[in-house]
Amino acid sequence: MPSATPAEVLARRSQLILNGDAEGFAALFAPDAVIESSFAGPPGTPMRLAGREAIREYSRRVMASPLRIEGFEVAELYQTQDPEVVITEMRATGTVTTTGRPFTTTSAQIIRIRDGHIVHSRDFADPRLLEYATGEPRPGS
Repeated sequence: MPSATPAEVLARRSQLILNGDAEGFAALFAPDAVIESSFAGPPGTPMRLAGREAIREYSRRVMASPLRIEGFEVAELYQTQDPEVVITEMRATGTVTTTGRPFTTTSAQIIRIRDGHIVHSRDFADPRLLEYATGEPRPGS
């Protein structure tokens, strides 16, 4: 995707997530890409993924989980002074397949996109989503 704009890369990412395509999702990332989560999620959730293969493996597990994302959109997209860096406000809706419980979540992300590939993503999402969606508190909560 050498000529893809940040908006096009993010639209493609949204579609791949909705389709449950972990392979395609991972292919959007540079081989040495990094994804960072700023807040600790459920036990076993890494706060940092380094490299496309780590992103692919984690994405496979997430997309096989009971959280089914049914709507995923970039609510806002802000271009920074650095042409490679965008800030997004994301909104996702879905259902927990094991309970039928719906969920809605928003997050802010700072993303560096170079030559049509995501090279760095920092996610600021509420880690309590899984707790809410499943109705089970996180250990230590």
